[in-house]
Amino acid sequence: MPRKPTKCRQSPRHLPLTFSPFFRTVALVASYCKASHQIHESIFHKKSPPNAAGINHTLGQKSEGSESSDEDSSEVVAQADFAFFDPKPDDFHGVKVLLQTYLDNKLWDLSGFVDLILGQTTVGTVVKIEDDEDNGVFSFITALNLGRYKGHKCIMELKEFLRGVGLEKDIKDSLRLLLGEEAQNVGLLVSQRVVNLPPQLLSPLYDALFDEISWATEDEATEECRSSFCFKFFLLISRIYKHKNAEQRKGRRGDIDEAIIFVKPEDEIFHKLSLWSFSFPLHTEHVATHELRSYRLMGLVMAIEAGKVSTFRKELHSLIDEP
Repeated sequence: MPRKPTKCRQSPRHLPLTFSPFFRTVALVASYCKASHQIHESIFHKKSPPNAAGINHTLGQKSEGSESSDEDSSEVVAQADFAFFDPKPDDFHGVKVLLQTYLDNKLWDLSGFVDLILGQTTVGTVVKIEDDEDNGVFSFITALNLGRYKGHKCIMELKEFLRGVGLEKDIKDSLRLLLGEEAQNVGLLVSQRVVNLPPQLLSPLYDALFDEISWATEDEATEECRSSFCFKFFLLISRIYKHKNAEQRKGRRGDIDEAIIFVKPEDEIFHKLSLWSFSFPLHTEHVATHELRSYRLMGLVMAIEAGKVSTFRKELHSLIDEP
């Protein structure tokens, strides 16, 4: 099936260090997209080896020992042609690295989870640099049916993890329903990437995922497989930075710091559209920047009705595509 991913070439810029809520996220995206660049659209076909869906991106990086002043700094510039690929066994290590802290510091069957992701080739995409000998994975996205894979050890352990993070009764009952009786209607949406992946990739990545889900409901070989992609809900596990005094800050005006900083810009859209959500403390050690000294890293779980996907796609395009 054809795709129309965005391709762009842009000059190097100094970028904000962190993602923030919506209006700050817009500023971050603008720092990528506003400069002198041209956007071209072209039709590509997904295939393995690479589907030719890509973004040509200029990466700018200060050389070691450079000063903070722009006048005195030198930059190392590299062109990167990102391309979309079908998942395949060779991607095992790269995908596993991106998932190392997906369930915080829990010891679980991560290898089995990666095998499920790579084994589902009709729905799912990995992002790599085209013709890169190292075959490094910079991002991937997929949706796994919690009912279809309920007998796998990794899915059972994932459900156990979610049930054990400590929830209010109403949320706990809602979560139990999606993990149990409704599991066959739930897609676990997994999207992981390196920190500095160009945001222009986000819209084509999510468009590809939801298009493939739609196609799979018609094109899969068996009725069982086709029905397994007829999702009514999506469940997401992600992360946010939450202000250490978030509760006291509710309702205040004029605060410079936000109560929540979304690590992924698209998560704020998901959060706004979510049926319900909850956050929970993490135990994984992380290095906090000076800007985040007043925040703690938290886990975030969101449930989104499948009917909200079209709204999400429109809002994501609006966020990423507009100059």
